[in-house]
Amino acid sequence: MTQTTAESPARKQRAQLRVRTLRTDRWWLAPALTFAGLMSFLIYGFWAIFDKSYFIEPYIAPFSSPCLATSCPEGARFLGLAPFGDWYGLPPGLLILGLPGGFRLTCYYYRKSYYRSFWLSPPACAVAEPHGKYTGETRFPLIIQNIHRYFFYGAIVIGAILTYDAVLALVHKPGGLGTWILLVNAALILAYTLSCHSCRHITAGRLTHFSKHPLRYKAWTFVSKLNAKHQPLAWASMFSVMIADLYVRLVAHGVINFPFA
Repeated sequence: MTQTTAESPARKQRAQLRVRTLRTDRWWLAPALTFAGLMSFLIYGFWAIFDKSYFIEPYIAPFSSPCLATSCPEGARFLGLAPFGDWYGLPPGLLILGLPGGFRLTCYYYRKSYYRSFWLSPPACAVAEPHGKYTGETRFPLIIQNIHRYFFYGAIVIGAILTYDAVLALVHKPGGLGTWILLVNAALILAYTLSCHSCRHITAGRLTHFSKHPLRYKAWTFVSKLNAKHQPLAWASMFSVMIADLYVRLVAHGVINFPFA
């Protein structure tokens, strides 16, 4: 015979706390540092997009590559082409900003980062958020996050172009410090892009039998190892692209000018 006992009313209710959290550690430090890091990237990116000194042969600043208009210096045009012609006179970076920008904005890790640091939703574990209602990513504009997989394809193209720029610099100026900065940046950008959760799903995430697709399984294994490092690669590539971009602009402005620049 089974005996059941009625649950007390007190146990049916959650604890009513008047404080935001009972945590005594510096839980606010991580979201604060994340906010500072992401904000520095946004501020720098805004300045870089409108800075006109983005090319000094054979270097082109990553934030302005590919350069696709006639207004671009001849050596800066991607493959010597200018498909946007004479009518486009705005900064070249605005043409391609949506691809890498959209990829990072909808990235699973970055979503976690700015949800916690900008929107405080929530700022940390066991810390109440200030929002009274939560709808997730089911409404506009957050529902747009679901197109992350499509931004991935554009990010692959941008990563390939930045790799091309770095190899071109290596061919024309193998001893230049800027060459190696661009090469390191291209490697980190590709590693971050390939470590994406969407990339892992595309390689073999939908397969039922790995044994029937050995090549895709090997690709999936490689991407899975990168995926485990997705967070550090996100930060490393974010700072590497800022450093590489700033370096090229400083050389173009004449701020940096030494034999191996």
